[in-house]
Amino acid sequence: MMKSRNMSHFLAAVIGTGVLLLSPALVTAAEKKPAAAVYWMNVATENFSMPGMEEGASDGGGMFGRMAGMPQFGPKKSLRLELLSPRSLPATPEAGHDIPPGQKMGRQLPLEIPAREKAAHEYDEKAGKIEKPKMRMLIYWGCGETIGKGQPKILDTANMSMTDFGKAMSGLSGRVSSAQNPPRPRAGWNYAEWPNRTNSAQVPKDSSLLGDHLVHGNYTPDIKFQVGEHNDFMAPVVFTSVTGNPTESIPFAWKKIPAANGYFAQAIGHNEKTGETIFWTSSAVADTGFGLLDYLPPADVRRLIKDKVVMTPETTNCAVPKGIFSEAKGAMLQFIGYGDELNLAYPPRPKDPKAEWNPVWTLKLRNKSTGFTTLGSDDGNASRRSERQRKTQQEDPGEERQQKEEGGGRKVLRGIFGF
Repeated sequence: MMKSRNMSHFLAAVIGTGVLLLSPALVTAAEKKPAAAVYWMNVATENFSMPGMEEGASDGGGMFGRMAGMPQFGPKKSLRLELLSPRSLPATPEAGHDIPPGQKMGRQLPLEIPAREKAAHEYDEKAGKIEKPKMRMLIYWGCGETIGKGQPKILDTANMSMTDFGKAMSGLSGRVSSAQNPPRPRAGWNYAEWPNRTNSAQVPKDSSLLGDHLVHGNYTPDIKFQVGEHNDFMAPVVFTSVTGNPTESIPFAWKKIPAANGYFAQAIGHNEKTGETIFWTSSAVADTGFGLLDYLPPADVRRLIKDKVVMTPETTNCAVPKGIFSEAKGAMLQFIGYGDELNLAYPPRPKDPKAEWNPVWTLKLRNKSTGFTTLGSDDGNASRRSERQRKTQQEDPGEERQQKEEGGGRKVLRGIFGF
C-alpha cells in the first residue's frame, strides 16, 4: 500500500511538471486584475468493503478497525473546505461556513487559519526531492475474460533513467487532465480550512448539503450560495457481485450511482516471488490510471469516455481478465464514480465575452464517490459467502464468528499489504 502510494505521488509529479512550469505566468496574469476570494468544497463518499458483506455492514472495531492506516470499513462521507482571501487580516481573524440543518453538524463550521511552522519562502529540500521508485511493473488493461494483445507492458525502473521512465509513463497515460489548483497557503493571501484544530468532527452518514450556505468573516467577502440535489453527497459505491479467484476471470458489478458522470477502476497486486507490482485498469486502451482516481472536471470525464479510458455512467459491470493476478496472493480494487461540479461567481460572468469582469468571489464544489474492495477470496463467490455469513452469525455469535468471517479477507489483504 505504501509503495503504491509513494509511486503515485512520484508519477503525479513527473506527469504534472509541464503544468507547474506554466503556473507562475498564469498567476501573474491573474493578479493584474482585482483579486477575488476563492472558496472550494471537496465533497466525497467513500466505501471500503469486502465481497459478500451486506450493504451497510460495519466493521465494529474488528480487523479493519485495528489496522493502523487502513480506511474506515463501510460507507462514510467526508468534506474539506478551503478559503483563499486577498483581504487584509485583522488582529483577531474570524471566518465560518453557515450550513443548512440537514447537514447535521451544528450551525457553523469554523474556518481556521493554520499555524505557519515555516516562512513562506522556506523550502524543505529533502521533502521536495523526487526519487525514482525502484520496482518492476506489469501493466494490463481492459474489461473482459481474456488478456488483450500486447499485454502486459513492462516497466523496470532499475534499468531506466528518470527521463526514460517519465517518457514511458507518458506513453501509457498521456491523457493529462485539466489542472486542479485548490486554494493553498500563499504569500500575501489569507488561507483558512476545515477540518482544523478547532473542529474536525466527522460528517454524519445521513448528512446532506442541500440548502442555503453562507461563508462570512472579517477578512473575506460574504459568499452566499445554494446546493441542489445534483451536487449533494453522492451515493456510495456498492459492489453487487465480485466473483472468481486469481486464476480465473474476476467479474464484478456495482449499483448505478445516480449522480455519476462515469466510472473507472484500477486493481493492484504484488508477486512476492518476483517482486513485481501488477496493475490493471478498466480502460479499453493502455492507461495506468494514475491521476484518474481523484476528482475530475466533467469536461475531462466526457473526453476520457470518448477516448475509451473512462466507462460510461450507464455501465454497471466489468471483469478482470483471467490470470492477471494468478501469481499474486490477491489484489485491491480501487473504483471511482465521478461527480458533477458546481462553479459559481459573484457577480456572474457577463454574457458578452468582451465585457470587463471582476468577480468578488468564486466558488467550486466538486464531488466523487470511491470504493475499495479485495479481489481473489477463498471461494470467489460473493453470494455464497454472504449466505454463509448470515448462517454463521445466527449459529456462532461473538468474536469467534467475526474471526471466521474475516479469515478470507485477511489472507488477501496480507498478500497485498504484507501484514
